[in-house]
Amino acid sequence: MIPVVMPTYSRIDVVFERGEGCFLYDTTGRRFLDFTSGIAVNALGHAHPYLVEKLTEQAHKLWHTSNLFRVAGQEKLASRLRELTFADTMFFTNSGVEAWECGVKLVRKYHYETGHPEKTRFIVAGGNFHGRTMTAIAASGQDKMVKGFGPLLDAFDRVAYDNLNELRAAITPETAAILVEPILGEGGMRPASLDYLRALRAICDEYGLLLYFDEIQSGMGRSGKLFAHEWAGITPDVMCIAKGIGGGFPLGACLATEKAAQGMVAGTHGSTFGGNPLAMAVGNAVLDVMTQPGFLDNVIAKGALLQGKLEELVARHPTVLDSVRGKGLILGVKCVTPVGDLVTALRDNGMLVVSAADNVVRILPPLIVGEAEINEAVAILDRTCAALAA
Repeated sequence: MIPVVMPTYSRIDVVFERGEGCFLYDTTGRRFLDFTSGIAVNALGHAHPYLVEKLTEQAHKLWHTSNLFRVAGQEKLASRLRELTFADTMFFTNSGVEAWECGVKLVRKYHYETGHPEKTRFIVAGGNFHGRTMTAIAASGQDKMVKGFGPLLDAFDRVAYDNLNELRAAITPETAAILVEPILGEGGMRPASLDYLRALRAICDEYGLLLYFDEIQSGMGRSGKLFAHEWAGITPDVMCIAKGIGGGFPLGACLATEKAAQGMVAGTHGSTFGGNPLAMAVGNAVLDVMTQPGFLDNVIAKGALLQGKLEELVARHPTVLDSVRGKGLILGVKCVTPVGDLVTALRDNGMLVVSAADNVVRILPPLIVGEAEINEAVAILDRTCAALAA
């Protein structure tokens, strides 16, 4: 008999009851060090007092009105993000893939409005993961995601990640945009080289294409900058964000320049729940914390500390761990042993992590992680690797 909850996940048999900071507690009272952060969502940890305060405050006033009316929280958050980013305008959503889909529509509408309706195709990087909608799985093309769901939208030309030669060769008169993750998340925690990102900007300018960054996982402080592309000193025309911006509350956004968004007028896009007052209260609260002096500097410092300790573990356990990759607090460790074995063993030892492609374990602590939690994580990793090696 099929479960009452559709069995689309291979769920782990643990039920969490509460969380505090970097820790989760299951229904038996067992404590886990959470270096998954809801897959980079709980950027400020669990039950952050300020987020709880602002959400509760808003919940006592107003939950939902729809987008038929102005929403003060949207205007506030959009104005703040405009000051902090390249963007002139944005659309709020409930999730990352909704924000991503908005960007896909925006790109096509831009070229239609500017007299190039033939420009409908996107160059995407191999190993990408943009979500699970029909359009997003068409971009991925991975068999595990697309099998049984055809026919798929034929609009994506895949090239190797961080490979400019393949990318240039893929440009045709129908190319509308280059769409990449500055740091591959699900695809193996691979940061693109900064020269690659700079070249993408130059190529888009040369060929009249839009540059579209997916910062759903790499954004909102994860890399030590508010958005990972900032390390390259360039800006995109379009960017989708989510995960950390809501700190655990469903929230995403599609950001764009005025030029790129010129075709997005009344009636071209919409959302019933996107940008509702509850989500906006939390999004603004997250931004309050992340824009405090020293917050991102602390992410850089803690990321460097953790990365250094992970590299020491790689040297100590060469039969289990291969190498460390990533930036800030969006880190990955490529494994020698099957990554699933390490993920399970760590969970048995009280630490939560999540796997990625290329036999990589993702290390995604809350951005508020301290030295004590880092030391605890390293100690658990150390004894877990020693046991696996034995």
